[in-house]
Amino acid sequence: MSGKSEDSETDRPTPARRALTAKNSAKANSRRHREYFAANPVYEHGAGHVSDHEIRIGLSSSSVSPMTVEETFDTAARLGYDGVEIMVTNNRGTQDAELMRAESQRTGLPVMSLHAPTLLLMPRVMHRDHWEKLRLTCELAARAGARTVVLHPPFRWQGDYARDFVPGVRRMAAETGIALAVENMYPWRAGVREILVYQPDWNPLDEDYDAMTFDFSHAATAGMNALETVAEIRDRLAVVHLTDGSGSLKDEHLVPGRGRMPVAETLQHLAKHNWAGDVVVEVNTRLVAKKATRDAMLAESLAFARRHLGLTAAR
Repeated sequence: MSGKSEDSETDRPTPARRALTAKNSAKANSRRHREYFAANPVYEHGAGHVSDHEIRIGLSSSSVSPMTVEETFDTAARLGYDGVEIMVTNNRGTQDAELMRAESQRTGLPVMSLHAPTLLLMPRVMHRDHWEKLRLTCELAARAGARTVVLHPPFRWQGDYARDFVPGVRRMAAETGIALAVENMYPWRAGVREILVYQPDWNPLDEDYDAMTFDFSHAATAGMNALETVAEIRDRLAVVHLTDGSGSLKDEHLVPGRGRMPVAETLQHLAKHNWAGDVVVEVNTRLVAKKATRDAMLAESLAFARRHLGLTAAR
């Protein structure tokens, strides 16, 4: 339990407010990163650390156009990924466990995780009731062979689902046997004003979740310090959404290494500390016209992950 009440929520600095301070701005973080890595060159150069645990590198269906199960598996197999993460959408194939299992058998790649349909534009995908939607996603994950479901924190207007979210997620994980990894988001803004849309908040760091997902693009938009955050939640970190961001107000999902986040150093940190989660490439290729260009972006992302996790020589 988080131990917080609605009355106390306005009396403390929220993660969203902290993200708007100069201390956590993208510019300030960039300077701190340079200073830290200058003093700790092991991160700057990688030093060949390899985790004692298997770290799988998967491809998210959101990185593939069209976002179909078949195309995701085909692309992942062609480029040499270890598995896939399927985002559940209104596309029936993403809700079909038998199709996922057939594609997994055909390509030899597992479904590592599912992304629950908790995005703003998916209020009625699978079910209108939010808890039932999450339960159905967990059941789908179990049938597809996935061990993790990634989900966003709820919106404040989602009633009991939002109010009971933290303990409810723990109960459902225990009931279904599926890890529910809550993902960091970012504050919504109107000019210089912040709009509070998530409950408990957009940043899972202050909540008592058993499992989390860390997304570099969301962190860039929020002005978070990625390396410090990942180091703090490392023992509860189930999935890393591998991408990048420049620190703008837009959720960019750049190819890792093309933004301003310390993505390489954070992967090196995880490998050095024997992390045992999954890395899932989630980059924006929607505006890419040529399949060859998209493949090049996804191959670059995979090579980046392997290099900085120390897996280049091992694969």
